Amino acid sequence: MTTLVFLDPQHPAGRLADPAAPAIMATDQGLTRGDGIFESLLAVKGAPRKLGAHLARLAASAELMDLTIPDAGAWQAAILHALAATPESQDRQCTVRLTATRGPEGAHRATAWVAVSTVSPALAAQREKGLDVMLLERGYDSDIAARAPWLLLGAKTLSYAVNMAALRHAHSEGADDVIFTSRDGLVLEGPTSSVLLAHISDDSGDPVKRLITPHLDTGILPGTTQGALFAAARDAGWELGYGPVTPEDLLDADAAWLISSIRLLAPINTIDGHSVGTAGIRQVLTAELSALLAQTL
Repeated sequence: MTTLVFLDPQHPAGRLADPAAPAIMATDQGLTRGDGIFESLLAVKGAPRKLGAHLARLAASAELMDLTIPDAGAWQAAILHALAATPESQDRQCTVRLTATRGPEGAHRATAWVAVSTVSPALAAQREKGLDVMLLERGYDSDIAARAPWLLLGAKTLSYAVNMAALRHAHSEGADDVIFTSRDGLVLEGPTSSVLLAHISDDSGDPVKRLITPHLDTGILPGTTQGALFAAARDAGWELGYGPVTPEDLLDADAAWLISSIRLLAPINTIDGHSVGTAGIRQVLTAELSALLAQTL
């Protein structure tokens, strides 16, 4: 069941709508052109998590898109309204999706809404069983974001057809998920996640605790959950690093994960059929980092 609340100037807390009834005009540019942005965040016991970070990223995406959207206060009111209208949110983890489109042709006002639904059991299970991942080339060089800002890399847009096609291809090949690479051989991100790897010893074999994620200069989306985990891990004594990361770096890691707001920390078991670390180390590190991440929830 989904709870739907539209942001409406005439309703300060948002307008509750029937999710089974028509709600979006067929001429809305979010539908006809994919011209819009979104955010997905986790709610635990009825409370949205990392709300400030998600609203900041939504605003940054809107700025890149030259899209005027409601302010943070209006979004927060609509989110709380939607969660309060979702009884399941009190005892189950929920996905809160924020969407803003450019609206119907000629309207000159964004269409904006909040949708709340319970987290898919299959998605939650990936935190426990881990993932078999395949590498797919994204089709551009790692420096394209600086050379071609009109590609909107780094914005969380509604144009997710390529991302979903990549996941369908992975599933047809027996994999659970995808890590995109650039044409010049750098690791980027997953279709719906950030990439993270860990080392617990250095080249000489001495103990170390180091987390690494690809750097943002490649045009990837800044991960709110990755950022929260980095902050908690730093306080716990981990060293932190930002790419560049290659596929060889992932395979050389003691453990690697796909991390996102809804799935949280999902360990990578294999990449293109090659094991990443060992099952024992993956389990120990996933438990440790998941405990740190839980502190941010």
